[in-house]
Amino acid sequence: MFGNAGGGKSTLARRLAAVTGLPLYPIDIIKYPEGDYLAGDAATPDEYVKIHADLLNRDQWIIDGFDSVALAWERFAAADTLVYVDLPLLTHGRWVTKRLIKGLFRNPEGWPENTPVWSSTLSSYRVLWPCHRRLTPRYRQLVADASSSKRVHHLKSPAEMKAFLQAVKQEHQSI
Repeated sequence: MFGNAGGGKSTLARRLAAVTGLPLYPIDIIKYPEGDYLAGDAATPDEYVKIHADLLNRDQWIIDGFDSVALAWERFAAADTLVYVDLPLLTHGRWVTKRLIKGLFRNPEGWPENTPVWSSTLSSYRVLWPCHRRLTPRYRQLVADASSSKRVHHLKSPAEMKAFLQAVKQEHQSI
């Protein structure tokens, strides 16, 4: 599951994991295993890279979040299915704002405890345009190239995200 900030990837990943029974690994939870973002109890870079490599060696997984371009491309190579959330940039911005407003009342679901919602939101706003400009073209090329060898879902609207999840539900109910 990948795409620009604020695209609903974490929500979609949680729902997909619930429907499929696949294990979900949110990167922020892996990076902050003690669950306290403010305390700085992060896994060391070496620990994190080892954990990441171990996850990729498992038979099944959903990994949600972004750590680095290099590790993201390792995930893309290892995955049998790619889910790319590619909404209009304005939608990403609106949904970052929505997450901020909701985060003022409770920690966003799936975020490590004590995550500073305000500074995390500012960080999301800061990456929207650079990600759109630099990574979006690379992501689009990746899904075009990978479509011949992997299952690829290029979701371009909230309606497509909903239809994708519904299709997965139907597929798993018929199994």
